[in-house]
Amino acid sequence: MGKEKSNRTRIIGLRLTEVEFNNIEIRWKASTSRKLSDYIRKCIFRKKIIMTYRNRSLDEFMEEMILLRKELNAIGNNFNQSVKRLHTIQNVSEFKPWKLGHELERKVIFNKIEEIKNRINQIAVVWLQ
Repeated sequence: MGKEKSNRTRIIGLRLTEVEFNNIEIRWKASTSRKLSDYIRKCIFRKKIIMTYRNRSLDEFMEEMILLRKELNAIGNNFNQSVKRLHTIQNVSEFKPWKLGHELERKVIFNKIEEIKNRINQIAVVWLQ
């Protein structure tokens, strides 16, 4: 039916040099084992060890996308603040300064969106090679 649960009560003490430990740690971190003890147990008992493969271009792509997402969120927040300000305007004399400020913000927003589009296109060209 199910697996038998057995408590691990026996301890093996093992001394390693710094270099030996670093080598084991590097291989452990490259595996899918969450704990060092699990990784070492798999090595000792010659069980299957699944190694992770990190695609560096994907990592770089994800970092870039995170930055672009933050910029887009900031743009959206600025736009929402501008619209909220529009809704609180009581008279026409307040509207003219808001409109001038909004036009400047709009230019900044569209320039930033264009930068983001260009960066995404650059990433796509590199990615799709």
